[in-house]
Amino acid sequence: MSETKTPVKIQSLLVGFSVIDIIVKHGRPIKFNEIHQYTNITKSNLYKYINTLISIGVIHRDKYTGLYSPGSTLIEYGMSAVNQEDIVSRITPYLEEINLFSKETTLLAVWTHNGPMIAKMINSQAGLNLGGQVGTILPLKSAVGKLFATYKKGPLIEDWIKRERTKLTKEEYRLLEENFQWIQQEGISFATEALANSIASVAIPIMDYANELLCTITVVGFQEVIPSQIHEDLSRYLIEKRVEISSQFGYRAT
Repeated sequence: MSETKTPVKIQSLLVGFSVIDIIVKHGRPIKFNEIHQYTNITKSNLYKYINTLISIGVIHRDKYTGLYSPGSTLIEYGMSAVNQEDIVSRITPYLEEINLFSKETTLLAVWTHNGPMIAKMINSQAGLNLGGQVGTILPLKSAVGKLFATYKKGPLIEDWIKRERTKLTKEEYRLLEENFQWIQQEGISFATEALANSIASVAIPIMDYANELLCTITVVGFQEVIPSQIHEDLSRYLIEKRVEISSQFGYRAT
């Protein structure tokens, strides 16, 4: 029986990327001694790695403070990756997998200036119309709307929530706010009759490397077949998929 060979790796590259990783994930400019503490690389070698990374623009050293932060080349690479990222095409295979597992309609929703919008839809085997189609803007009280209200930040989302609140009573919005806190903790959202009578949905957030919301995946169907509790089989399956799919965009579960 043949043995599987371990791929040969260049150790110096791994060490160099460990330095980059610490600087990027630190979240603020970092001191040399802090990098040394986290990496345990000898100071003489660490200086060599840092000077090399500075020379190609991957990291930057502030000449006044001496602190290190991501460099222009690294930022350029990151922006290039974001601009080339086709979220819909990358997530479609997972959407199809979830559709096969649940046998119900699955939706991919993204943020627009008008609110969360269905960008991709795979119908159930029965092909039922569940109150939405590609291009439909989803309401705040939907499973998708709750996720965007919970995770997305900024003036656009605040303006959308403000407009959506006018469609709800004070008590309805109070209950939604309580639900947002639960969603933040559990990473899954449930809703009933948000799009049509007798229709329920369960949705998960897809996060990126910065722990920001990229999009959502939703399973929609009749109330009797869509879960409303976190312990149900489909809910547990979706939570696992949330982590798996998000990891493709650099997300790391804590």
